[in-house]
Amino acid sequence: MHPYEKVQQMLTRSPKKWVVTGVAGFIGSNLLETLLRLDQTVIGLDNFSTGHRHNLQDVQNLVSNEQWNRFTLIDGDIRDISTCHSACNGVDYVLHEAALGSVPRSIEDPLTTNANNISGFLNMLVAARDAEVQRFVYAASSSTYGDHPGLPKVEDQIGKPLSPYAVTKYVNELYADVFARTYGFKAIGLRYFNIFGRRQDPQGAYAAVMPKWFASMLNQETVYINGDGETSRDFCYIDNCVQANIMAATATHPDAGNQVYNVAFGERTTLNELFALIRDRINALHPELPIADPVYRDFRPGDVRHSLADITKAHNLLGYEPKFSVRSGLDTTAAWYVATLGKKD
Repeated sequence: MHPYEKVQQMLTRSPKKWVVTGVAGFIGSNLLETLLRLDQTVIGLDNFSTGHRHNLQDVQNLVSNEQWNRFTLIDGDIRDISTCHSACNGVDYVLHEAALGSVPRSIEDPLTTNANNISGFLNMLVAARDAEVQRFVYAASSSTYGDHPGLPKVEDQIGKPLSPYAVTKYVNELYADVFARTYGFKAIGLRYFNIFGRRQDPQGAYAAVMPKWFASMLNQETVYINGDGETSRDFCYIDNCVQANIMAATATHPDAGNQVYNVAFGERTTLNELFALIRDRINALHPELPIADPVYRDFRPGDVRHSLADITKAHNLLGYEPKFSVRSGLDTTAAWYVATLGKKD
């Protein structure tokens, strides 16, 4: 049996109480869906600055009424410490996803990125510490590797940050480590590598490349590639990310805590390859839809040229075993975008 399946069985037999910050966002809503399907109690926190209420509606439509009734939403902000204390009171695990992502956004507005990603993070750390939660799992980022040239990326070898966003995610790791050493606090950071999948928003100036390309192809709009298209990423399907969060929260290995882990699939895909993979899947579902070749433009400031994760540490200490490759994840993702794009507010 897959280690993740064993953990799911354990949770179903012995339900816990969880906090998911950023619950209306892409990753947060997928965590909520999985936890409710496992009959867990979930407190969700979101200020809807980047999340969407229709993501919560999607989850409600996919779970039973009994499961949905185990969910409580706090419409609030992690920058308010009293709200964080209210969310963490009496819970077992915290999954902290709330943040302002995007390298370009952080370059344009470093103050707001700092307020959310550092001050808000610290508020959640303090609230979780005061509530004596069993474990605090937070969204770290592969951007922490910065200008370190080595591939694959190994957790203990990082370079200098290349953007304000990368600085904030590195500071998260430093704060979590200090809280562990100072207060005996149990925290785990997950360095996400280009998570993709259902409910990832294609709208807005800071949309990730994959949902933006799906939307552009389906709407017969121009697809832009920054640089020459040979920039590569370790794309990771959302269900792998959900698995990593739950495995991290419940990990029993004596060395699992106070660590950071890569969350990825462990395979490199160039932007040119990604374009072809997405186009092929849309063409399979809509053979009549013409999709033009991409248009290349300048490299984007602050972007890393290549990224590939070593996931050995997460496998050994958390039991993380990603089930979905880029290709299998794209199969499901393409079907979701084709079925839902343009139907949501």
